[in-house]
Amino acid sequence: CSAPTLAGTTVHVELADAGGGMMAGGGMQGQGGGPVVHGSGGMTLSTDRASVAAGQPVSFVARNLGSLVHELIVLPLSAGTTAGAMAIAGDQKVSESSIRGEASKQCGAGAGSGIGPGSTGWVTVTLPPGNYALVCNIAGHYSAGMWAEFTVN
Repeated sequence: CSAPTLAGTTVHVELADAGGGMMAGGGMQGQGGGPVVHGSGGMTLSTDRASVAAGQPVSFVARNLGSLVHELIVLPLSAGTTAGAMAIAGDQKVSESSIRGEASKQCGAGAGSGIGPGSTGWVTVTLPPGNYALVCNIAGHYSAGMWAEFTVN
């Protein structure tokens, strides 16, 4: 499936794991600040841009290139915190108490039970200026490298 035409700036996000879709040194060619790629534990979350302008909708389109179920969660970062240094709870997830958006519905918008291999999910949000973490918050995926930092200017 693919996302329909969405409002605002579209940020393409690729979700991958060692089971498929990963290439050494891979990632998308970036726009507006370049690609954001992390993958320290066999999983990656990459975006085609690192920032967008404030005051307009932003649509995150998450495509699962891996062999496991993934999701995309948008979380604000507090001052002095980086996306890769968020606290992990006993359930191997980061807190979603301040969630700003979620793409975890297979072939659809918003929250669901996860984006399956080869599928896509999306979410459109309007974010205030600041720094954000884009994470896959399925147990253990964040700590395996599925996060990126994102800025709204």
